[in-house]
Amino acid sequence: MNDELLRILPRPPRERADAARNRTRVLEAAARLFTEGGAEALTVDAVAQAAGVGKGTVFRRFGDKSGLAAALLDQRERELQEAVVFGEPPLGPGAPARERALAFFDAYLAYLADHLDLVRLSETAAPGARFRVGAYAFWHRHLAILCAERPDPEHLAHALLGMAAADLNTELLKQGLGWDRIRAGVSSAVGTLVDPSHSP
Repeated sequence: MNDELLRILPRPPRERADAARNRTRVLEAAARLFTEGGAEALTVDAVAQAAGVGKGTVFRRFGDKSGLAAALLDQRERELQEAVVFGEPPLGPGAPARERALAFFDAYLAYLADHLDLVRLSETAAPGARFRVGAYAFWHRHLAILCAERPDPEHLAHALLGMAAADLNTELLKQGLGWDRIRAGVSSAVGTLVDPSHSP
């Protein structure tokens, strides 16, 4: 399982020194604008101006707002991905599938709670943005492997990840559910769907 995940584990891009400097300037400017003004402030024009680079530089490297948001989240997601591949069980290898899936959603929902607005922007700034991010492909593959004993693990992995969508959880919070209730609901569903033998 680890070998398959290692093949799709995103790697930091190799780049020229000037490109690396521009990338750093753009991401620092984007982080500052997001902190000061939220998602509305994170436009390609504003980021380019704040970073002192051309708009084309931002477009070529990041595409749109969702690409900028995904890049800002990249390091945090990479840390979680590495914990899944190399970490201690149950998040890392060595625990049963059900326990690993529960540990993953516990860790992912903690990450989502800490970065909800930015994750939401990365997932919704353009149609289908959520599914084009490399991290989504990684999470999906991880869950599909954990669900290998279930009928249609590929579909089940997408359905499970649907519970962690930022847009959905933003709405649930607005309705007053709170993170404790969200975590409990996701945990119950994941545990049952990944291994129905544990159902009450």
